[in-house]
Amino acid sequence: MTAAPQYLDREIFRIVSDVAAESGVRAFVIGGYVRDCFLGRKCNDIDIVVEGSGIDFAHAVGRRTGKYVSYFKNFGTAMLHFEGDEVEFVGARRESYRRESRKPVVENGTLEDDQRRRDFTINAMAFSLQKEDFGALVDPFGGIRDLARGIVRTPLEPDTTYSDDPLRMLRAVRFATKLSTPELTFRIVPESMESMRRMAERLNILSRERVADELNKMMATRCPSMAFRLMDEAGLLPYILPCISALKGVETVDGRGHKDNFEHTLAVLDNVASVSDKLWLRWAALLHDIGKPSTKKYDGKAGWSFHGHELVGSRMVPKIFESLKLPLDAMKYVKKLVWLHLRPISLADEGVTDSAVRRLLFDAGDDVEDLMVLCNADVTSKNPAKVARIRANFGVVSGKLVEVEAKDAIRNFKNPISGEYVMEVYGIPPCSTIGVIKEAVKEAILDGVIGNNFEEADRFMREKAAGMGLNAQR
Repeated sequence: MTAAPQYLDREIFRIVSDVAAESGVRAFVIGGYVRDCFLGRKCNDIDIVVEGSGIDFAHAVGRRTGKYVSYFKNFGTAMLHFEGDEVEFVGARRESYRRESRKPVVENGTLEDDQRRRDFTINAMAFSLQKEDFGALVDPFGGIRDLARGIVRTPLEPDTTYSDDPLRMLRAVRFATKLSTPELTFRIVPESMESMRRMAERLNILSRERVADELNKMMATRCPSMAFRLMDEAGLLPYILPCISALKGVETVDGRGHKDNFEHTLAVLDNVASVSDKLWLRWAALLHDIGKPSTKKYDGKAGWSFHGHELVGSRMVPKIFESLKLPLDAMKYVKKLVWLHLRPISLADEGVTDSAVRRLLFDAGDDVEDLMVLCNADVTSKNPAKVARIRANFGVVSGKLVEVEAKDAIRNFKNPISGEYVMEVYGIPPCSTIGVIKEAVKEAILDGVIGNNFEEADRFMREKAAGMGLNAQR
C-alpha cells in the first residue's frame, strides 16, 4: 500500500531518503506521524527509525541540513529541528524486560523487531523512505484497520506488552481518550482490558513522574472524563489516584441516597474542559470533592451531608501533588481552588454582601476568575429551574466582584500599615503586638469599617494601639 503523496511531501523526508541510499541503510517514518496522517491530524513530531545506528544517521542528516543535532547516548537517540518539525532518530531495536524493572535490555534489530516492541498496532505503522518504494505503508499488525474501526490493540499478547512496560496501560487509556471524536469513540479491546486488570499492580514499579506525565496528557484531552472511566473499568485507578476511586458509589439509608460523587466529579471536569484548556484548573475540578468520603455523614432529619469537605480536600492536595512530583506552584493554586470552591455558591445562596465579597477577593486573588469557572462547572443538577436560579445568583456574585474590586482594590491585598511603620510610630522592637495591630487593620478593611487606604488605616491603627496601652512617639 502506498501513502498519499501529501503525507511525505516535506523536504526532510527527501533528505532522509537520500542519506539512507548513500549510507546503505533502510530508513522509515514510524509511529505517531503515520497514525496522524491517516487521521488527518497535524503532526510536527517525526520519528525516523533506521536499521543501523540512529545517532550516526542523525549526524549524517545534520551535516546535510546544517542543523544542530542533540544526542542522547543513554537512549541511543538523536534529534534535530527542521522547518518547524522535531525529527527524532533511533536505530531499529529489539527489547526484553526483567520483571522487576521497566528498563529494557536493548539490542540492535530490524524494522520488524522495532514494530513488534511498539505499544499499539496504530502506533506500529511505518512509511518506507527507500527510493524503490518511497511512501509504502509497512503495517504487519493491521494498524490501519484498527484505526478505521477505532480500536486500541497491542501488537503482541497484551500480557506480554503490559508486563514488559506497565506504562503502556496508561498510554492505552490516553490514546483511546485522545483519539476519540464525536464521530468515532476509540475503545480498548476486551482482551487488553482483562490484561490490565491482571497487570494493574505492575503500575507500582513506574516512576511517579512518568505517571504524572500520562495523567497530564489525559487531562489535556477534549473529554478527560473518558480516561478516568477507562482507568476505573480496567482496575488502574486505585493504583494511580485512589482519592478519585474512593468517590465511587452511592450509600442509601432509610431510602435516602446521596449523589454519586465520582460521576459528579467527572461531569465537573468535562464542564471545565469545555470552556478552559488550563491544565491546573482541570486538576482543581478533578480534586474539588476529594474530601467528601471522609466527611460523609447521615442525619435522620437532614439526610446526607459533607460538611467541611472543601477544607479536608484542600489539605489532601499537597500529598497528592508530592506523590506525583507535580509543581509546587500548581499545588498551591489547586489547593486554593479546592478550599474556596463552595464560597461563591454560599454567597449566591446567603446574600452577596460587600464584606463577603472582599474576603473572597482577598483569599482568591488573581485566581478569582478561575474559581468562578470552577463553581459554574460544579452545577450539575438535572433540575433546569434549580440550575437557572444558581446561574442567576452567580451572575449577581460576578457583578459584585467587579464592583467591589473597582471600589476597594482588595485583590492581591497589601496592608497599608507595615510592621516597620508600627515600630517607628510606637518605638517598639519586633514583637507579637505588631502582628495583632496589622491583623486588626486588615480585618477592618475587609469588613468595610475603614477604606483600603493609608489615611484611614493609620487612624484606625492609632485607635487600636491606644486601646492596647501603646503611646505614639510621633
